Parts: sequence; C-alpha cells; structure tokens
Amino acid sequence: MAADISQELDALPADTRSRLETFGFDQEWFVGQVGRLDEEGWRDNIVRGEVRPPEEGDVVDLPPAGTEERARLEALGDEALAGGQCALVVLAGGMATRMGGVVKALVEAVPPRSFLDLRLAGHRALEQRLGTRIPLWLMTSAATDEPIRQALGDDLDGERIATFPQMTSLRLTPEGRLFTEDGQPSEHSPGHGDLPDALQRSGLLERFIDRGGRYVTTANLDNLGATLDPALIGMHIDLEATLTCEVVDKRGSDKGGIPARLDDRPLILEEFRIPDSFDPARVRVFNTNTFHFDASALRDLDMEWTYFVVEKEVDQRPAIQFERLINEVAAHLDARFVRVPRDGPESRFIPIKDDKDLQEKREALEAVARDRRML
Repeated sequence: MAADISQELDALPADTRSRLETFGFDQEWFVGQVGRLDEEGWRDNIVRGEVRPPEEGDVVDLPPAGTEERARLEALGDEALAGGQCALVVLAGGMATRMGGVVKALVEAVPPRSFLDLRLAGHRALEQRLGTRIPLWLMTSAATDEPIRQALGDDLDGERIATFPQMTSLRLTPEGRLFTEDGQPSEHSPGHGDLPDALQRSGLLERFIDRGGRYVTTANLDNLGATLDPALIGMHIDLEATLTCEVVDKRGSDKGGIPARLDDRPLILEEFRIPDSFDPARVRVFNTNTFHFDASALRDLDMEWTYFVVEKEVDQRPAIQFERLINEVAAHLDARFVRVPRDGPESRFIPIKDDKDLQEKREALEAVARDRRML
C-alpha cells in the first residue's frame, strides 16, 4: 500500500507538488501513515491504559468578578500584557463547510462586522487601554491564507499582526489510494494540532521570545469570548503551569474533550478516544480549545503526535484523512484546568458551527462583543 501511494505522489504534476511543499506537506511522513492503516487496532483511535476522572484540585475555578482575588489576578495579567509579555494566536484555518464552504473569518458575526473585524477591534481596544502593542497572529490554511491576508490589508505588518499557515495533507480512499476531486488530489488541513510546528516554522514565536515574550494564548476564531483576558493570564502565571486549559460546564448531552487522567497523567481526552470502560458523562466539564502556554515551553515542545484516522464523506464518497488535536499537548506539558464562565457578557465559550447556530447566538455574540469593546 505504501509503495503504491509513493508512486502516486511521485507522479503528481510539478505545480501540485510545489503547492504541497509550500504548505508543509511531508511526503515521507504521509507514506508512513498510509503504511500503518492495516495495523491491528490503529484505526480505532482508542487510548490504552486506565482512564479516571480528574482528581480534586485538577480543575479550579476562575474567581468571580469583583472579588479581591480576581482583582489580584487581573493586576498580574495587566502587568504581563503592558510589559509586552503576551501574544494571542487565533486559529483561522477553517472553512465553514456548514455555512456553504466560506472562509469563516469573513462571515458576518454581528452585521456588518465579520469575526475577523471584531477580533481586530477588540484587540485594538485592549492595546489602547494598556498603551502598548500586543502581537495577534492568525494560523491560516491553504484554503484561508490568501483571503484573510487580503482582508487584513494594511493591518498586516508581518510581526504585530501576522498570518502563518498550518500544514496541508491529502485524503485517501478507504483502500489507501489518493482521493481525487476533478482529477486533482483532495487536500485538507490536519487539524489544530499543527499549531506548535507551524508557529515554530514561522519564526514569530522565536522573535517574540527574544523580545521578552513569555505567554501565548490560543483560541478558535469563532469563539469571540476567548480573548486576551488579564485575569486568565494572571491565573496562568499564578498556577505556575506551562499550560492552562479553559473548560466550561457541560449542559445536557454536551460532548467534547474532557479533562481526565490516563495512568495518573492529567490530559484532555476526546470522547472518541475513551474506552467503553469509562463513561465520559462522569466528568461535567469539557475543553473549550482555549489554551494559555508558556512561550518557551511551546517553542521547545518535542513530542510524538498521535494522528487519528478520520472517516469523512467528500463529494458523497467515503474518504480517510489523518488529523491531530492541539489538546494532546496537555499530556506532554505541566497542565492545569480552569473552569470559566459560559453565560452572559463574560462568557468565554460561544462556538459557532453553522448558520442556525449563528442566528440563535447572535444576541449573545453581540453582548460579548460589547463587553470586549469590539463594538
């Protein structure tokens, strides 16, 4: 199977190969992944070991607004922000397939402003309050990089406001051959787990650290509540962790990555990875995909990633792709979990998945946008 895929890749046109290389396609790695498809148990994605709920103290609460402890953390975070020690990375590689295949960053969140417009406005408001410049970097993809760069226009200076592309990969047929669309190999992004490698490749992180940068917050583009928040930055510093993960309360049948322990190691587990012996409903919080990193730990991260075999339907045909999840870093860094608000203007979690979601949550989005001075 691996030999067949190598021959198919070698036969691709020169311009296709050049595009793939530009966006970090690793042919040797890809061929190796294809060669593993027939390994017993590899496609099931289930973790091996004993899964247990978080222990007491693994998940802590963000202190309520107006308390002395919250004020102390906010002052700690403000000091780090004003001192040029913080940067925000927004994950903007996704195409909103459930919104008609548009670039999600450019979708109107609170008309007439797009998600990208609001992100930029809130960031400028934070800079004005603190009287300093704060880096805002967007991880794009092969599909979104050019449209986002055009939308940024003169704001894009390559350092304070910058884009950097994540990697690209290729889909397979269930038999392990290249999946094609209109005669071309079908590309996809391998997931948010690309972040550490893509950021290291960009040089942005290294230069930030050289200037005295110490903390990097990462958040999904559509989750407007997840901004650079002084209290959360202060809490990350106070916890003395290399990684702080935000979680929120589950509601009803909510599913998502949960904080757990695997063989006594704290980490985040997506439900599709959890064995039948453990009921994920026992854990009543889940991960929001907002993380606070020590910049040096993110730069020096050296781990063997788990690539998951994901089955998709593309053009009404079955396809396979390999993806990795950013939350896997929690198993390799000194991670802490902080429960944050889910409701009201202080909400840190308002994900938007499709047009119906957007319409139903627009009022909540506007409230959060006003709270963050995006409007």
